[in-house]
Amino acid sequence: MVYPCPKKDFQVAVVGGGVCGLTCAIALHRAGVPVQLFEAAAKFGEIGAGIGVGPNAVQTLDKLGLLDAILRKVNPAELKDRYFSFYEGLSDSHEAIYRYPTLPEDKALGIHRAAFLDALVDVFDPSIAHFNKRCMSITGSQTDPKRLVIHFQDGTTHEVDVVLGADGVKSSVRDFVLEGKDRRLAFSHTVAYRGLIPWTQLQEAGFKIDASEQPVCIMGPSKHFILFPIKDGAIINVVAFAARYDIPIGVGEVNEKVQWVEAVNKDVLFKEYEGWGPDVEALLKCMPDKPGKWSIHVVHPPLESYVKGRIALLGDAAHAMLPHMGAGAGQGIEDAYMLSRLLGHPETNTQNIEAILEAYSRVRQPRAQMVWEGSRYVGRVYDLHGPSGPTSEGLRKDIGEVWGPVWHHNIEADLERAVASLRDNGTFATSH
Repeated sequence: MVYPCPKKDFQVAVVGGGVCGLTCAIALHRAGVPVQLFEAAAKFGEIGAGIGVGPNAVQTLDKLGLLDAILRKVNPAELKDRYFSFYEGLSDSHEAIYRYPTLPEDKALGIHRAAFLDALVDVFDPSIAHFNKRCMSITGSQTDPKRLVIHFQDGTTHEVDVVLGADGVKSSVRDFVLEGKDRRLAFSHTVAYRGLIPWTQLQEAGFKIDASEQPVCIMGPSKHFILFPIKDGAIINVVAFAARYDIPIGVGEVNEKVQWVEAVNKDVLFKEYEGWGPDVEALLKCMPDKPGKWSIHVVHPPLESYVKGRIALLGDAAHAMLPHMGAGAGQGIEDAYMLSRLLGHPETNTQNIEAILEAYSRVRQPRAQMVWEGSRYVGRVYDLHGPSGPTSEGLRKDIGEVWGPVWHHNIEADLERAVASLRDNGTFATSH
């Protein structure tokens, strides 16, 4: 459903220029919504290595007209059904204990974050981008009570009708939505060690599991590895997770002054995964000498709403989650789709913006939170803490077809439901 609408009578600011913010800004611009994007850094850039784009995100990118641009950055043949294979990490067996069932239409993609961002930049209008603009606060306009003023670290301001916060897990826009009472920022008590390894190097080291075609999960007690191929299988994106389950998420202070991403000595990995099988030992030998260690933070407890007045959150700012379903970026893309379609709707105008944003939140919050909970659940299963126990049979039962509700979601039905609610409450005219 694409709305051929004229230019709107309101202006939108997107705060944050990562994958989620850029996707949203492009979609709004194409929908005829005047938009400006504000990025804290001096240029567009993403930290991290590979990013998984699941079937739901692939379909949404296609609806937004962005999929072809992304496929130009990779071999188009990499868009294929991607079933996960699961292995026991402490044994010397190279036989998968489970392969996740997929459908022919379950097309997914593994791509480097930088390549994904470059694809978006290629189709982005640079005239609407502003860099070195770190949002510090948002206040009401002194001349128009319906408008907002964004205050940036460099002392400049920008007055606008709508603010969309795509500024990540540490979101300053979220502070305004929550009125500064609670950041909803929590340490997940999970760390991830990340590295990119050439597939030929892994083979030469004696790694026997085939990770060059499909994603692989290697499971063990309170730890697991995720491997997925990028660059047509030439490079393997490796993420090694270690979690604590004796401390609930949200317990303990969050220190925002320390680095959440740091380089560590590879010896840390050998100590962390001591006693694991020969495949893991070979894998660790191939990790970079200074792998990145990520302390994973999430939004918890969940936000009751992603909206306050004319301000809305999307992506990690709204629902930063554990990465175990590879679906966090996909949820941000779905957010961007819903916002662009609702704000670009022919009946949306400066008088009904708040009702439009409320409809967005009502539809998106339960969907994203379901994925948040699913990500925590499958992480526990991978770490042998699933409800059916750590046996092969228990693992197969607990994994089941857990991605079904994530991948096979009808976002058009969500949009129709949001529009129907706006007709029911009188925001939009009743259809005849």
